[in-house]
Order: sequence, then structure tokens, then C-alpha cells
Amino acid sequence: MNKTIQHYNQHADQFNAQYQSVSFEQVHKSWEAFWPSPDMDNCHVLDIGAGSGRDALWYAKRGCCVYAIEPAEGLRAFGQTQTDDQDVVWLGDTLPELRTINQLSLRFDFIVLSAVWMHLPPSDRKRAFRKLANLLAANGKLVITLRFGDFDAKRSNYAVSSEEIEQLAKDHALKVRLKTNIESDALGRKDIQWQTLVLSLPDDGSGDLLKVRHVIVNDNKSSTYKLALLRTLLRIADAHPGAVLDRSDNKVSLPLGLVALYWIRQYKRLLDRDFGGGHGIQQNSNTNKGLGFVSADGWARLKHLAPEDLSIGSLFVGREAKAIQKAIRDTLTTIKDGPVKHIYQGNKTNPVFQMERTPHKNKDSIFINQDFLGAFGQFVLDESLWDCLKVYHSWIEPLVVNQWVTEMKRYELNRERNISLQSYYDCLVWIDVEHDTAHARKRIDLLRAEDGWDQSVWSGKKLTDNYHVDHCLPFAYWPNNDRWNLLPATVKENQQKSDRVPTAIRLVDAKSRIIDFWQLVGRVIWISKAFLVKPKCRYPLCLQDAMTLKQFLRQWDCR
Repeated sequence: MNKTIQHYNQHADQFNAQYQSVSFEQVHKSWEAFWPSPDMDNCHVLDIGAGSGRDALWYAKRGCCVYAIEPAEGLRAFGQTQTDDQDVVWLGDTLPELRTINQLSLRFDFIVLSAVWMHLPPSDRKRAFRKLANLLAANGKLVITLRFGDFDAKRSNYAVSSEEIEQLAKDHALKVRLKTNIESDALGRKDIQWQTLVLSLPDDGSGDLLKVRHVIVNDNKSSTYKLALLRTLLRIADAHPGAVLDRSDNKVSLPLGLVALYWIRQYKRLLDRDFGGGHGIQQNSNTNKGLGFVSADGWARLKHLAPEDLSIGSLFVGREAKAIQKAIRDTLTTIKDGPVKHIYQGNKTNPVFQMERTPHKNKDSIFINQDFLGAFGQFVLDESLWDCLKVYHSWIEPLVVNQWVTEMKRYELNRERNISLQSYYDCLVWIDVEHDTAHARKRIDLLRAEDGWDQSVWSGKKLTDNYHVDHCLPFAYWPNNDRWNLLPATVKENQQKSDRVPTAIRLVDAKSRIIDFWQLVGRVIWISKAFLVKPKCRYPLCLQDAMTLKQFLRQWDCR
């Protein structure tokens, strides 16, 4: 028995009198909005550090089934006496182990730690928090009351802070619902103050959110592959909800090529930047094991491309086209043999995801659209899970990124190179936060130079040299730098539009100009790949002698 528990046990009479001198309502007023209501059906409460039973008795009288944990035998005896006629189970568990309560396989609607956290050594807190989070039921609340102020030397006391609890909540996929101001002591002790945090485990009503959380937080991981697949699906659910190929029998099918494309895009910043010794950031626990989707004739031939180059609407020819197709096939093999195989419910015969691959033969040129991406096969998941990813992606993705960073930090090669925390996060940024439009501007400048396009898509007005590249769907609301979202406009039109979404009338009026612009830009990409002959030309591409861009476009139209 440690000295703190021993002290509470030896002075049980004194502490019992102290606890009973104030009511539950006086002590816990600050989080009253979250108190269990009398009409809650089958509400389970876990009261950790229950003392002599004041709070446990209150919960029980509200109709809750209460499990009270108190390691000090003397206090526990008082509690058992005072709750003898109520639905309260008393246990002598201790943090961080909580062995007995974990063996019961229960989940709780409320877990309350009042004046407990300051007794727990910082080295034990992460483990304790993980145990508490895993004991929560869907939509359950974890209530932690922090005590500020010194104890006598006979009780252990460690510094506490709300920031520590908030970070632990983030690490374990809990949401902070309430953080009170620091308040005075209910017993009138001037040197003691309190603060309460209420955390919750969100629930989508189907259990899918808990399933996703389990994969993020609790699933065993020897690599970052499981997290990569979840983030891939979250990104697709956010940016391409219309990419669904089939939605029937409570299942959703996505283009396999799209899943692979997004997988590749997110890993490029992690692997293609040299963090020392010619290596990117290590992505698995085995320093001698390579990554299955990185091959010499696939990934290695795409290092010159930025992630944004691999976007919907891009055209590739020759060596690049073949390398992209090889990288996609390698990626799909990795996904199938890795996260698809090892993410399951109950046992491996009940996988969460399925893949239906289609044989694919390399083409000399590719246009990244739904037909191309769908030619690799279909990725299948439950409809309810897909809907969960669409609705909760903004909450889930930061959890995935945070856990991904945690995994990378523990890998040996990354530790040896002292990669900074900021570098990890920078490499997991999905798109350029400065929403750079230079790439689109180069293409528009090329079109203007050859009289291929010289008007605003919104009005048809002639563009001047200081024209703007407008994010059709504003970057402030949806950070999307894909080329279809970048359109030429006059300075005045873009400034007036600001961060507003275009109206339906404006989109209908501009429809033909937008489609024409997309088609022309697509052709420019094709020409730049097919007719490049002078690498040091002052323009992005150089055409064959005696053929201008304008002439080529006319010939194209005649075809």
C-alpha cells in the first residue's frame, strides 16, 4: 500500500466527516449540465476515488448502476455502509491498473475522477487515461476534477493542468465538452482551487465511429499503413463523395485507382524528402524492411512530381504514365496484403474492407479521371461506415494525423535523425496551405500567348495581364487546390466574389465557359507531354517546328 492510500486509510474517520460536510451539488455544480438525469435508462457510473460514498450515493439515487472504486479500506467501509441499500458495487482497484473493473468487461456512461488526478505520477497518466477512455460507452462522459494546491508531506501530490488533460483527450480520440474556470474550494480553504473538464466519446449511432477510433488508438501497428488507409478514405469522402461507383446491399464501392492515388499523394511528402542518408521518414518498425509500394520502376520514377501533380484531371504520357500505373498496382498490393487484411471485426474472417481487383495493362498515356481510376477494380466498405467518414471526417482526420506522428516518432531511424515534431506534421499536410495557383497560371499564360484562351469564365470579359486565378469553391471553406477548382477571372470579379460560393445562377451562366476552359487546359497538358523538344525553352513547352499551339488545337478540334 503506497503512503497516500495508507494515509487515507489511517484517517478514514476524519476524511469521512470532511466529505460528508458538503453536498454533491455544492462540489460538482460546475458541470451540472452533464449530470446523469433521473430518466436515463440503464445508466452505468464508474466513480474512481469514491471516498466514503457521498457521490456514489447521489448517482445511485438518480437511478444509476454505480461501481465505486476506493483503494483505502477504511474509507471503502464507510462507503459500503452508507450505500448499503443502493445499487452500488464497491471495489478496491487502483490506477493505473484497474485490473478488477477491466475484467468485468463493462462500459460506462460516466466515469468520474474527483480529486484523484493529482495523486497519480505523471509517468502513469498516459496509461491510466488509455484505460479510462477504453472503459467509456458510446457517447460516454469522462469527468476529471483537478485540484490545485499543496498537500501535507504524508500524501503524494503532483502538478496538474487542463492542458495535459486536453492533450490526452486528443491522443485518445475524446472530445472536450467542458473546461470550467479555476474555482474556489467548497470547504472554504483559501490555498486550494479546482477545475473540471468533461470529455466525451462521440457516437454516430451505428458503432462505426467507435470502430474507426479503435483502429486509430488501440489496434496493433507495425507500420503506418492502417492509418494511411483511413486517411485516404477520409480524404476521398470529403473531396470526392461523387466517386461512388455503386451503392447497394448496404455497401459502397469506390474506384480502386482513386484509393491508390490518394495513398501515393499522402506518402510523397513523407518519403521523397531527404531527412538524412538519402531516406525519407521511416514508416515501419523494421529498419531493414522496405515499403511494398516503393519500387524502382514505379515510385522511384515519380520523385520529380509533387503530390499536387497527381490530381484528378492530369494527363501523363510515356515513362511517367507507365510509372504511375506501376505505382498504383504496387500500392494496391500493399493495401490488400496490409491494412485490408489486418483491419477486421472479431476475427480475420470478417474484414472491414474488401478489394475486387481488375487486371490492368499498362497504357502509353493516361488521363486521370473516373474511368481510368475505376479500371483497377473496386474498393468496398459498409455504407454506414462511408457515411460516418463523410460526416465526421473533420473530427477523425486530426486524430489520424496525430496518431501517425506518434507512430513515426517511435521508429528507430527517425529517432536517430532527430526529426523535429514540426517536420512530421509538415509532411502530413495534404495541400499547400498557401493555396499556390502558380501551376494553373502557367497553363493559362500559355493559352493566352497562343490565343487559345483569353477570357474570364464568369463573364467572358477579356483578361488583362494582372488577371486572377480564382478558387471556384473558396479555399477558406474547402482547401482544395485541384486544377478543376482553379479558374481565370478578372481582378474585379475575384475581389467581389471574395470567399463566397458562386450562386447557382452564376454557375449555370458560366457552365459552357468553364467546360471549354477545362478541355483546353487538358489539351495543353497533353501537348506539353507529347511535344516537348527543348527543355530550356522560356515557355513551359516547345512545339515541333512550324506548329503553334493554336494550330495544334485547331487540328485537334477537326479530329
